Amino acid sequence: MRIVSFYIALLNIGRAFQITGILIKHLFIEMRDHWRRRFSRKRPGVRYRVYTTPQRLRQTIEELGPTYVKFGQIMADRPDMVSEKFRVELKKLQSKAEPFDNETAFALIEKELGQPIASVFERFDPVPLAAASVGQVYRGVLRTGDKVVVKIQRPFIENKMKLDIYLMKYLAKKTARAYPEMAAINIVGLVDEFSENILQELDYRLEANNIKVFESMFAGEETVKIPKVYMKYVTRRLIVTEFIDGITPDGRQRLEEHGFDCEAVVTNGARAIFTMVLKNGFFHADPHPGNLFVLGDNAVAFIDFGMVGVLRPKDINFLADFTIGFAGKDSIVITKSLLELCSQQFFVYEEELAFDIHRMLMQNFTSKVVDMRNFSRVMQSSIEILIKYDLQIPSGIFMLIKALATLEKFAQDIAPDLDLGGIVLPYARECVKARYAPRRIAHEIYETAINYMSLMRNLPNQIGEILYKLKEGKIKHDIKLNDEHIFTVTVRQMTLRIAYVLLLIGLFIGAAILIVWDNSQRFGYFILYLSSILILFLLIRWVIFGRK
Repeated sequence: MRIVSFYIALLNIGRAFQITGILIKHLFIEMRDHWRRRFSRKRPGVRYRVYTTPQRLRQTIEELGPTYVKFGQIMADRPDMVSEKFRVELKKLQSKAEPFDNETAFALIEKELGQPIASVFERFDPVPLAAASVGQVYRGVLRTGDKVVVKIQRPFIENKMKLDIYLMKYLAKKTARAYPEMAAINIVGLVDEFSENILQELDYRLEANNIKVFESMFAGEETVKIPKVYMKYVTRRLIVTEFIDGITPDGRQRLEEHGFDCEAVVTNGARAIFTMVLKNGFFHADPHPGNLFVLGDNAVAFIDFGMVGVLRPKDINFLADFTIGFAGKDSIVITKSLLELCSQQFFVYEEELAFDIHRMLMQNFTSKVVDMRNFSRVMQSSIEILIKYDLQIPSGIFMLIKALATLEKFAQDIAPDLDLGGIVLPYARECVKARYAPRRIAHEIYETAINYMSLMRNLPNQIGEILYKLKEGKIKHDIKLNDEHIFTVTVRQMTLRIAYVLLLIGLFIGAAILIVWDNSQRFGYFILYLSSILILFLLIRWVIFGRK
């Protein structure tokens, strides 16, 4: 174990020196360019080829390697952490890479298959179909006659990325300790989330499972095609999937030349995305034209399922409410959906936030007609407004915004006159309708009643424990208040609620004792029925109208 630890330490040190060298090189170049820019302003006749700071950052990231490229791509979609001028440049980061040699690729494929390529494939194209920073793709035909694509992971890429992630985590923790004022950014959490996602993307077995989920999601759907995955030939570093014989939706003219109906193509693509998002909460997180194909009968096919997004029920509810508020240009509905997303029940600046949202909507809509092609832009602007109020947004929402923005750009390029509102709104309304279905409300009332019963059963013991610890002086807690007004309002409302609940419970229990003591006491029955009605009313109000 000591030898292994020593070897890993040496690798980390070597990679750290390599990263340091790249950073120092680009730092000196940036300093040189800074002086050249100043010199050019003083002497207009002299011109140097210089790059801006965001451009230099992008070049540095590209030289650092695939781990940092992917991290930069994620940061490009995080307006809460990166300014606009840097995000514009980071979006130019490409994950394309030079293909590695076929001899190495074939050896890796045979190692993963456990047998020669000729034993599995009837034909195997030696020319790579595509090459990216993580894997390389080939085309082949199985012995069964099925046309397939074979994706093999680059050699040692997992070890390289793990080294980079280890160093990134170390630097993130050091930065968090050195600069406590950056706690709002939560850079450690961001790196942890990134490392989890990137390591999952390196395991092709997870991608195969994702394909199976989408295959089940669209089973029997003729307008959406999910490629078949051959689980027999799937390993951690190899995946074999069905070859999709279609054309990429690069432009309206190309689709029309092949006889496709552009409006039907976009409609099918939009319905597929919103089926993933609003019905299942599990969606393809990178649906750009390179990962889409158009097939016969205007069907849409998706490929490359390494990056997927998962939404919580709260996130799905937010998207549905936001969509309805967007369609009605209702700033109040949008504001409430945003605050619910951020788990803010008593936000003291709700009116100011609603006004900012209203002003943003007026800037985006100059006419009474709502254009759903502005949907992701309005959502992005809403998120930026939330950031100004220091509200934290779940990271999965940024992935959702990216997917929706890609869909909008795809729709605008292919069918600019198509009304996406007629496609999106039925999904949102169905989601809201399902949320308030009688069976679901009954289930939530039942769960709430169980929770209150558990509270009533455990409350005396918990209060006794707290009082005992207070008496013994074992409870100590430091409280730091950023806003005393919010704290005062919250404590007052919470105290009133607790008093109200305790009063109702006391009436209920007291009435039950009276009835047991003397069955003829009508007053006891009256109090029992009254307290039961009030408790039921509170439960219904809590479930339907929220905790207000």
